[in-house]
Amino acid sequence: MRLRPIALLSTVAVAGVLLTACSGEATPEQTPTPTADSTCVLDKQAGAGSDAVTVDGSGLDAKITVPEGTEFADVERTVVVEGDGEDVVPGDLISVRYQLVDATTGEVMGTSERGADGVLPVLLNPNQQPQLSDFTQSSIFLVATECEPIGSEIVLTLPGSTLGEGANDVVLYVQTLEELPTVATGEEQQAVDGVATVTLDESGAPTITIPEGDAPAETVVETLKKGDGPVVAEGDLVTVQYRGVKWSNGEEFDATWTNAAFPAQFPTTGVVTGFKKGLEGQTVGSQVLIEIPPADGYGASEGHELAEETLVFVVDILGTTPAEQ
Repeated sequence: MRLRPIALLSTVAVAGVLLTACSGEATPEQTPTPTADSTCVLDKQAGAGSDAVTVDGSGLDAKITVPEGTEFADVERTVVVEGDGEDVVPGDLISVRYQLVDATTGEVMGTSERGADGVLPVLLNPNQQPQLSDFTQSSIFLVATECEPIGSEIVLTLPGSTLGEGANDVVLYVQTLEELPTVATGEEQQAVDGVATVTLDESGAPTITIPEGDAPAETVVETLKKGDGPVVAEGDLVTVQYRGVKWSNGEEFDATWTNAAFPAQFPTTGVVTGFKKGLEGQTVGSQVLIEIPPADGYGASEGHELAEETLVFVVDILGTTPAEQ
């Protein structure tokens, strides 16, 4: 059985947010207690297998070759080029170029080419502990890049035995490019009357003040900051910071700022309709205010604690990863 690249690299790592079903959709709920710190999770070392892999060129132009007869006895990591940036640590949001290669056939099974300029953002989620039998996008890149400086080029070897019965050995080549901001960096937009007001503290965390008057009957989306990054498309895996409060009393019910040490990731198709409307079509670097009536939120979820609530979110859009075709 050949390893399927979509199963390996496109599994959604929902970090810092739990998604619950709501007529086939969901919205952020309570986030788990964070375990992020500067400690390396696995800190894999070089070995005979990873050292044998050759890399000619760099980035998407690199040619990855595994000499015939090379054996991958373990998950190993060789730094091909050492960067000069800050060390990558669990919880970082970084940009990468990568290639995933079948070590047996030489087939390139997946790359970052679907991203703008062949670059994709990766959230290195330490709360989802890497399991060698079930690498997700988040954990495989965490194992590959942790504790190495930004600007490095790294080879990670994965024995087929760690990836499922009958799977071939695999090589992940990663080029780390930069650490990405974890707050919206776009240009501030003119305030709009009649919607919730937002103030930011020194860290960028928002405070939301509900206006007087009736809650909106339809979902309202206002751009507070306009970024100049890639556009979020339907089905993209988005990386965000967010805070959500109830219109009825201004009480917070969930926030990455409060409940996690780092941003959250989820697909736009995995959240309630109103949240989806607020994300798709926006650009990375933007901050958006989303006011969601029950019909576009949890109104169809009988017995849900938020079923009758109008929800107000402030969302910083930090990255977007197009769905792999």
